Amino acid sequence: MTIKEHIQELLSDIVQMHYQTESVKLEIQDNKTDFEGDYTIVIFPLIKIARKKPEEVGEILGQELLLKSKLIKSFNVVKGFLNVSIEESYFITQLDNLAENLDVILDRAETVMVEYSSPNTNKPLHLGHVRNNLLGFSIAKILEEGGYNVIKTQVINDRGIHICKSMLAWEKFGEGKTPETENLKGDKLVGNYYVKFDQEYKKQIEELISNGSDEASAKKNAPLILEAQEMLLKWEKNDPEVRALWEKMNAWVYKGFEETYKNLGVDFDQVQYESKTYILGKDIIQEGLSKNVFYKKEDGSVWCDLSEEGLDEKLLLRSDGTSVYMTQDLGTAVQRFKENSLQKLIYTVGNEQDYHFQVLFLILKKLGYNWASQLYHLSYGMVELPNGKMKSREGTVVDADELLIEMYQTAKEKAEELGKLEQISEEEKEISYKKVGLSALKYFMLKIDPKKKMLFNPAESIDFNGNTGPFIQYTYARIFSLLNKAGYDKKSSVDPETKVNIFEKALILQLSNYKETVTKSAETLSPAQIANYVYDLVKTYNSFYQNNNIMNLENENDKQYKLKLSATTAETIKKCLNLLGIEVVNRM
Repeated sequence: MTIKEHIQELLSDIVQMHYQTESVKLEIQDNKTDFEGDYTIVIFPLIKIARKKPEEVGEILGQELLLKSKLIKSFNVVKGFLNVSIEESYFITQLDNLAENLDVILDRAETVMVEYSSPNTNKPLHLGHVRNNLLGFSIAKILEEGGYNVIKTQVINDRGIHICKSMLAWEKFGEGKTPETENLKGDKLVGNYYVKFDQEYKKQIEELISNGSDEASAKKNAPLILEAQEMLLKWEKNDPEVRALWEKMNAWVYKGFEETYKNLGVDFDQVQYESKTYILGKDIIQEGLSKNVFYKKEDGSVWCDLSEEGLDEKLLLRSDGTSVYMTQDLGTAVQRFKENSLQKLIYTVGNEQDYHFQVLFLILKKLGYNWASQLYHLSYGMVELPNGKMKSREGTVVDADELLIEMYQTAKEKAEELGKLEQISEEEKEISYKKVGLSALKYFMLKIDPKKKMLFNPAESIDFNGNTGPFIQYTYARIFSLLNKAGYDKKSSVDPETKVNIFEKALILQLSNYKETVTKSAETLSPAQIANYVYDLVKTYNSFYQNNNIMNLENENDKQYKLKLSATTAETIKKCLNLLGIEVVNRM
């Protein structure tokens, strides 16, 4: 039990004893004011119930805490805040506990599935996919650290009109080119033909308009779009030639995706494919029709009327029998709960799809699936560039692979400019450049609350000062070097009577917040809480480091105590970075 949990338990008993209520839970904060004390208890919520002045309530709580706990040294009350100081002996004990129990994970006996990435097989991964992958992967790791059994998954969007556009363009304009003949990743080759389709389609639209057609009709009747629609119908009817082309081009893309995922440092436990789940979705359409949850229009299309819930009518099956995204997502959700014992399913998808998931969850609820209440859309803000949004069909995207190369190059240039990594081999340097570049990218992406949109700036992310991945990496490497040079003995024991200064207290208290931070991050599904915590931890450590002589200490007990504090900090930094999907570097 942490000191915060200990104080919280005592406060609950005291409040119940004096004010006969269990509804008030007093907030305990780290004391960052100039007033004496290690923790601040906010007592304002109790004032109305107590019908006393804040100072009186604070005095009662403080005196009771002194009586009930040997760990409470003293207290003071400032308006609606009760500041408590902790006995010094606690800090040495707490340091031992932190060092021993850092890897202890609770077993919540609950399984959570986290979906992320889920790309289309008509283009390579881009900057938007990068945020999606990093966010989903980090959430999965945080949930695991919080004690959940986690299944990481993606559903690959490998069918549909957009896929047929790339296939048709390659068939018409590809001249038999392959990734091997072009020395190009398969996903990039296929993506080029998605762009080519859009270019040729626009030419046809302009030609039709110039011949007297209105824009809407031109878009609908352009030969290319009609051919793409015909190809989709052939695909759904298992036309052997169309299927063979589809399998060949998808195989190129999958190989390209795997390379990008490996370089990005993310992986999956399960993979599903829309080409299989859309059939399940069609079965659910029949189920909905039989239950009168859905209805069929005269043209044969199937709809769900959600007007009573304040939404609109939702198309589930086109008049030609082809399915839409909603059809596929219904089938995917049902299959996931059928094949896995899930307590929760989290969809990591941008906020542009908020309405889609609102409708999806509502339809599943109307169909009678009890687990529909356990579905959650982790909606995140889109990544934007200084010149605006990205558009895949126009080729105006930041390619994920090119971004990773840019981050590596920027890390290398910055490290050489600052004289970092001069004392290590060329091979070690290359590994460090990649790790530092990735840490800059990942930390920059994850330190911002998922709900907020973000403007990506590679140069800002690679800075070795401030709230960045490289700054945190540098502190870890500094501690690693200190432990080696100073002769840290992991087996050494610290005298319980060791004096603890204010910088050491602040650091130990900060370290003791790690598991609480993980819990909150898992509850809110926000890696930003981990990122902000580790940044504060690094700042607190640097303050401790600058105000404590460690290398030249003559007292071996004090030296090993400070080294143990440093080692525990390093391990906590490493764990935090790991939760963000970041590998540490030992030398910088």
